[in-house]
Amino acid sequence: MEIKSAEFITSMSTYSTPDPALPQIAVAGKSNVGKSSLINSLCRRKALAKTSAMPGKTRLINLFLLNGSFHLVDLPGYGFAKVDKQEKLRWGDMMEKYFRETEQLRLTLHLVDIRHEPTQDDVQMNAFLRGMNLPFLVIATKADKISRGARMKQLAPICRALQVQPWQVICCSAETGEGRDKLLEALENVLLEPSEEVEE
Repeated sequence: MEIKSAEFITSMSTYSTPDPALPQIAVAGKSNVGKSSLINSLCRRKALAKTSAMPGKTRLINLFLLNGSFHLVDLPGYGFAKVDKQEKLRWGDMMEKYFRETEQLRLTLHLVDIRHEPTQDDVQMNAFLRGMNLPFLVIATKADKISRGARMKQLAPICRALQVQPWQVICCSAETGEGRDKLLEALENVLLEPSEEVEE
């Protein structure tokens, strides 16, 4: 699959089903993990999603339409220390409402920084997705920041904490484009699957 068109649709402070109700791919991760950069790299657009050196930039649910056929849902970054408790709770409620109410979600891309062990927030996000029985794919971002020789060493604690195997993790770099084709292939496979019927 190739992304031929991408456009920003809307920002939401509380989730409501977009019209039309197309399949969705959600993007989740802690603040400054590189969600916006990954979205821009995926779509080959420099400023489709707003990036910032300052963590906590994404404070709303941002909706993008890709190829006119599916929505990419950019969720607020979690775990940002420099916002008050009330704001953190608001972000958490916003994301939980999204995951509980969306019926179009096909896959969540759970982003973690390849250079660091997953935080407690990352582990909680992983446990939430598993508890809700939501399909997810772990994306290790900023792969260009470490050598290929160090990669397995860096992936080991990520895999342990998030209960996945190394071959189940896609290493990505928004700078070099590494992992983009593999990620697009994974998205294509998910989007081509027929959606499960609730009733038999």
